[in-house]
Amino acid sequence: MNARRQQRGVVLFIALIVLVAMSLAGVALIRGVDTANLIAGNLAFRQGATHAADWGIEQARAWLNSQSTVTLYSDQPGVTNGSGYWANMQSGLDFTGSDPNKTAFDWSTAANLGTDANGNQVQWVVHRLCDLAGDPASRNCIRSSTGGTSSGTKGGAAYGTFALAGATQIYYRITTRVVGPRNTTSYVQVVVN
Repeated sequence: MNARRQQRGVVLFIALIVLVAMSLAGVALIRGVDTANLIAGNLAFRQGATHAADWGIEQARAWLNSQSTVTLYSDQPGVTNGSGYWANMQSGLDFTGSDPNKTAFDWSTAANLGTDANGNQVQWVVHRLCDLAGDPASRNCIRSSTGGTSSGTKGGAAYGTFALAGATQIYYRITTRVVGPRNTTSYVQVVVN
């Protein structure tokens, strides 16, 4: 009879230990799910900001296409609430502001498209990829060429052994910055001609 009385409290003690272990496992599971949801939400905000950058790129490209060639020989202040176009590449700029060896780009001077439906503020800037402003014929510019030389075509268009004259086009770099909810910032660069 004495052995039976001593065993009655042991089952309760073991049940309490199992209950505490299950509670700790449940708390760990909830924290893991919350972290996964937070990461998924942050990725969604980042993806939304990157998609909003496409809007900025398309607006900048449309602006470029609407300008005359001579207009693009010099900087264009006042493009969509800012100075969205520079006639030289400004190669010493840091668009993200993270390189201490370069000059940080002042995004307050960029073209501002405003805020989209998801709360992303979109800005863009275009740089002509030339060393200096002015007529590109007398400047060192990055350009495309579709023709070859008289001795070979090297990928250019040809008729027999004669190279066909091709058009030369200047390249432009479009940079967009999107600042969205939860301090999401996305930068997208595209080179167009």
